[in-house]
Amino acid sequence: MLNITTYTGGIAGTNAHLITLPGGTLLVDAPEGVADWLDQRSVRVDALVLTHQHFDHCLDAATVRQRHGCPVYAWAQFARELTLERLFGAVTGSSFSVPGFEVNEVLEGRDSVEVCGHTWRLFHVPGHSPDSVCLFLEAESLLLGGDVLFYDSIGRTDFPGSSHALLVQGIVQHLWSLPNATRVLPGHGPETTLGREKAENPYVRL
Repeated sequence: MLNITTYTGGIAGTNAHLITLPGGTLLVDAPEGVADWLDQRSVRVDALVLTHQHFDHCLDAATVRQRHGCPVYAWAQFARELTLERLFGAVTGSSFSVPGFEVNEVLEGRDSVEVCGHTWRLFHVPGHSPDSVCLFLEAESLLLGGDVLFYDSIGRTDFPGSSHALLVQGIVQHLWSLPNATRVLPGHGPETTLGREKAENPYVRL
């Protein structure tokens, strides 16, 4: 039985999902404030998975890595072209920079990965961000969706490197074939199921 707790923080209200598994404790994404939240709960993290590297999902990645000594998993190595920090800084008129971090396990080109004693299937679904990856734990019908699919919505596609058509194509190609009962833990907003989004999501129609 999985134990899942969600932290929501940062300027974009970004979710970090803390998942306790028999083989360890997994943190999915690292928005601003999650490192202190983990300290307050006296939780040790064994692995950090980033669904993509937009700044709101990785601002605390370096701090989590430093405090917990855990490996970081992501589709690509850290790159400022992926964080959108320059765009955010220009829009806000502020100096803005994501603390750099090392990605210990680069997932690009792989279709599965072993994390915390479980095999997770990998689905590369660009369109919101070039490095967006979804992870599926078949034994628990659980999808770590990042900013690919939300309750009644999908990820924004008005950023540099984004594509609405590519995002919708990836959702239909990779996610719609999974069981309807699959729980989706998104990067923003409440959790949902694939069955609900197949039937109700106005941005993706079969």
